Amino acid sequence: MTRSAKPEPLPGLIVVDKPQGITSHGVVSRMRRICGTRKVGHGGTLDPMATGVLIVAVGKATKLLTYVSGLDKSYAATIRLGESTVTDDAEGDLIDYVVPDEVTEDSIRAGLAAMVGEIDQVPSAVSAVKIDGQRAYKRVRDGEVVELQPRRITIASIEVGDIRSAHAASDPHLPVIDVDVRVSCSSGTYIRAIARDLGAALGVGGHLTALRRTRIGGFGLDTAATLEVLAERSEGGEPLGALAMGEAAARLMPTRTATEAEAKALSYGKPLDAAGIEGRYAVLSESGDLLAVMTEQGGKAKPETVFAAAS
Repeated sequence: MTRSAKPEPLPGLIVVDKPQGITSHGVVSRMRRICGTRKVGHGGTLDPMATGVLIVAVGKATKLLTYVSGLDKSYAATIRLGESTVTDDAEGDLIDYVVPDEVTEDSIRAGLAAMVGEIDQVPSAVSAVKIDGQRAYKRVRDGEVVELQPRRITIASIEVGDIRSAHAASDPHLPVIDVDVRVSCSSGTYIRAIARDLGAALGVGGHLTALRRTRIGGFGLDTAATLEVLAERSEGGEPLGALAMGEAAARLMPTRTATEAEAKALSYGKPLDAAGIEGRYAVLSESGDLLAVMTEQGGKAKPETVFAAAS
């Protein structure tokens, strides 16, 4: 007896609570099996060490991932002061140790406060930034010394939580300081670089020991599901809990509702009369389906991406 194929899943966005020890691409591979389709992608890569919010798109919703990448993000993290690693996180080899005996709580808070606002940040050397067409992390792993250019980012806030004495992973007799923080920032911010730069400012070195993404734009952990839960839903024939295209788009950008005549024009890729909405926005049908993403110029709203093509 042959097993019947899974029905094609409805297109939409699924907020996955990524586990530790797996790449973002690994999550996509698991989701392809869970959803029964190869048309799955993700927005906003997380390192294997990191956990938390990873937005996964299914079917036609993969076109929405373009609009996910630039969203602001929030993280919960732990910074360790006293040890530096080659990757600026706990996955890399230790390259230096300095006893943090002169580091005070006030100096930690002042060092982090100095990073809040619009700043130039140098990405971690072991990152996905491309240098002459090749990822920085590959160059580092091949033994090259990589120097990356600073990038302008915005850190909206850094909330300092618990500050405590701890012991180095490399030697339990060596003291270090662990600092819990919550960071809200623009896309392109490296939390590992915050740890590195705080350690450098205090003269003792630093790296990240834990990282959990709690939010991407309007998508938070409150709507996230683990891979295990999603697999159970799939095996039980339950809905996966994906946000429908229209609802997902409404979390990404402003919306406008089209009349039947406007919806028909959009299906042929035609422009609409401007509605006076600044920037990019989504156009929904009267029933809430996503029709297009548009921008306005010269009194016309021109489609950037059309989701409901003419049949």
